Amino acid sequence: MTSAIIVFVVLLLIGAPVAVVMAMSGLAGGFALGGERMLGIIADRMFSGVSGFLLIAVPYFIFTAELMNQGGLTQKLITFNNALFGRIRGALSHVNVTVSVFFAGLTGAAITDTVAIGKLMIPEMKRQGYDAEYAAAITACSSIIGPIIPPSVVMVVYASLLRDISVIDLFAGGIIPGILMAAALLVTSMVIAWRRGYPKQAPIPFKVAIFSFLAALPALIVPLIILGGILSGLTTITEASGFAAVYALLIGFFFYRNLTLANVWHALVVTVRFSGVVFFLLATSAVLGWFVTRSGIARDAASIITTFSDAAFVQLMLVCLLLILIGTVMDVLPALVVVAPVIVPAMIQLGFDPLHFAILMIVVLNISNVTPPVGMTLMTAARIAQVPYERAILASLPFYLSFIAVIVLLAAFPILSTWIPSLLH
Repeated sequence: MTSAIIVFVVLLLIGAPVAVVMAMSGLAGGFALGGERMLGIIADRMFSGVSGFLLIAVPYFIFTAELMNQGGLTQKLITFNNALFGRIRGALSHVNVTVSVFFAGLTGAAITDTVAIGKLMIPEMKRQGYDAEYAAAITACSSIIGPIIPPSVVMVVYASLLRDISVIDLFAGGIIPGILMAAALLVTSMVIAWRRGYPKQAPIPFKVAIFSFLAALPALIVPLIILGGILSGLTTITEASGFAAVYALLIGFFFYRNLTLANVWHALVVTVRFSGVVFFLLATSAVLGWFVTRSGIARDAASIITTFSDAAFVQLMLVCLLLILIGTVMDVLPALVVVAPVIVPAMIQLGFDPLHFAILMIVVLNISNVTPPVGMTLMTAARIAQVPYERAILASLPFYLSFIAVIVLLAAFPILSTWIPSLLH
């Protein structure tokens, strides 16, 4: 066990890719457990880590998201949401949040939302008098709702890693937490907008509002195709993701008519690149997960947690704090594949509901997207806004605190994560 930990820490400190860190530390641990005979298991573990039928949905979800981005969906959603919030002070910041909620049902990836929404919303917010760092902060913070409200690439990865919870339950369990995160952002943005005197939009005629809704409607059907098919039992996750991709192609070519063959090619390239990263992480995480199971690290982790407190809520808060600290140095997917095989079995051993903890863990790790120094969505939004990263960090603090309040609520009331999934059984 010691050799694996040493290899893991050293490679992480020298900046080696996370997938390499996991593979090499798993190799070192396997060799320490049983010598050369254990090394023959590594290839089999890597293959099993990416051979699940469920994982076919990952490239389909990514491809669908890219098609919707290339097909001009973002502008349609912004126009529709502007009709809803135009008369409220700080309208564009509220539109930013609600567009991210709608986008969450299409993409399931935070960085995709940041780029797609930020490129349109941030320049317009700056033009209307919003502080550049505030525009970057609200865009980045609202984007992390994407992997919480289904469909979610992160949830698919989680289900393939642990295999003790169905991805359907994860999807259903993320609905209320995602809505709570959006509500927390809206309340915070309304308070800030009122205090700073951010502008309202001109009233939009009812007829224009109806037309903007109709223009956005074909795109808004995509989440219904995905979630409706999955939660009703009519389709599997993989089938629903495939149908969504085909539907995105059809409305992009024949309804919005903004999609070209060049756009489709670009979407395919992005899909292959991102999917390659996800699958390489999963393959190497299977090696590390195998070592964690064989070595008993999860059992030791459970013992360590209980030494701090016997109170369940305190234990949850301690683990959430650990996940937040991990999120300061690692992005969401790498953090998930490294930490989940260790922490999840330990928490289940302590008696926590697997689904409740899974949702809580996914929410906390996704907040790492706005946690410096890594904070990829916040860093990306700051670049779009052309503002120093440090200023964007300070502007994001009120929203970050609202997320902490949501985490506390989710930890204290498991029913927020488990109620909707319970209706499906």
